[in-house]
Amino acid sequence: QVQLVESGGGLVQPGGSLRLSCVVSGFALDYYTIAWFRQAPGKEREGVSCITSAGGSAYYGDSVKGRFTISRDNAKNTVYLQMNSLKPEDTAVYYCAGSNFYLCSGSAARYGYWGQGTQVTVSS
Repeated sequence: QVQLVESGGGLVQPGGSLRLSCVVSGFALDYYTIAWFRQAPGKEREGVSCITSAGGSAYYGDSVKGRFTISRDNAKNTVYLQMNSLKPEDTAVYYCAGSNFYLCSGSAARYGYWGQGTQVTVSS
């Protein structure tokens, strides 16, 4: 059974940092591309970052470039999203998603496996 479980969300002040984790089970992480999406109330789901299976190439949405870093530890079957310099507009539910396609995509439809989400709130 394939499962993706996110953790690490919470309440943080503007300018602060959080590290999200996505632990996957039921498939070998080596062969899957993993992406982070987020969805704020009343807004569409937005692609945040993605890391490919082979080679580990990383991609970022324009709104998070230079502030967020995605990484993967295949031995631990875990993908991380380090979020620095957080802003109130980063507030959303963050989801990790998996695809057995070797390239990243910003389209949620490309990803067949999803976690339940973790809430990130940036507020003073």
